Amino acid sequence: MQIFYEFLAPWWPLISPVEDYEAEARHYRELIEARAPAARTLLELGSGGGHNAFYLKQRFAMTLSDLSDGMLAVSAKLNPDCEHVRGDMRSLELNRRFDVVFVHDAIDYMTTEADLEAALGTAYRHLVPGGLALFVPDHVRERFEPGSECGGSDAADGRAVRFLEWTPGLAPDAATGTTHYNFLVRSSDGAVQAHHERHEFGLFSEATWVRLLERRGFEVEITDDDVEGEHTPRLCFFARRRGGA
Repeated sequence: MQIFYEFLAPWWPLISPVEDYEAEARHYRELIEARAPAARTLLELGSGGGHNAFYLKQRFAMTLSDLSDGMLAVSAKLNPDCEHVRGDMRSLELNRRFDVVFVHDAIDYMTTEADLEAALGTAYRHLVPGGLALFVPDHVRERFEPGSECGGSDAADGRAVRFLEWTPGLAPDAATGTTHYNFLVRSSDGAVQAHHERHEFGLFSEATWVRLLERRGFEVEITDDDVEGEHTPRLCFFARRRGGA
């Protein structure tokens, strides 16, 4: 992942423009507000380039954590009013608690049950009693669909990116899957470079998610993620830390 999240990190605003996140971030804010109307502080694990945070910070005081220095730098430029902390979601320890912990598709990089449970434990430790965690994985076993998509955009200075994302089909008993990314990157002088990277993601059943969340001490609610746009149907896992309303 050194190409995508480090070498190409400065290109993230062109790979996935912040404007594309507005409807999605509004959707997650409404889901959180419906379940935690008094929430004020939010920790995002695996915050990437900070595009969801750009909209969520209008409602919450946000702390953003990611493993990539490059993506944190991109987010800090976009969200200078948010706190940024480098850390692995499996082991992060801020010695603070938040009203909400939000983890979007970065949770997919947990490729073993041990990794997933460690990330769930990080969320649990950082929540106040009764606090709410929201996990939105791209892939849950029962809903997995192979597919591909393309995108990218242009900058006013001549820079541009185009990408192809391809997730092939899997064997029925596969525990992980693979997404291939191909990028064409044009610099402002017109030179074009091609880059390819392979990313592995975890593929856990709904029952596994529930079992690990409950074992960590959460009360669990599952809903369909009916955010606007065309994508594989996803699930939202709401996890409330026991100990308060």
